Amino acid sequence: MPKSSTRTRSVRRSRWRRLSESAYGVVLVARTGLMGLLALLLLVAGVWTSWSTAKYAMLVKGREHGVLTVSACAGERCTGPYVPMAGTGRPRPSVSIAKAAAPEKGERVEVVLKPGTSRAVRTGPAGVLHAWVPFAGALLLAALVVAGGMRLRRTAWGMGLLGAALLGAAFAAM
Repeated sequence: MPKSSTRTRSVRRSRWRRLSESAYGVVLVARTGLMGLLALLLLVAGVWTSWSTAKYAMLVKGREHGVLTVSACAGERCTGPYVPMAGTGRPRPSVSIAKAAAPEKGERVEVVLKPGTSRAVRTGPAGVLHAWVPFAGALLLAALVVAGGMRLRRTAWGMGLLGAALLGAAFAAM
């Protein structure tokens, strides 16, 4: 066999190998980017969902707030009479709160009313932590994506531990 033919085959193999290595690199970068976008989407969705309740629990100034006495619970909501703090509104015979954020029957809890509704959001540390529970869940899910899809184990551990700590604090505060 002539020497030029062997050399040509060697060059072709070398080119194919470099091309396949480049393609594999592109696939790795694409996978990492896609997993990063998925993790970011999970975190944004968690913040978005949490903020819809957290804004009432955290920013009570200028809103109608008072005390709710839990009288009955049915399904996912608890109800009871509402007494406003001085100058923030009028008393209401029945206001509802999420069952997960409500104390035991007969207990009182400080709440803020959502504007234009009879739905209440718990305030204080327990209310704020409860409002951020969806974000804690998103952190846990995103940690799995970051660990498995992006291979960033330490970052994933940090995210997972932060999510678990937030869930634990919310559970302890309730």
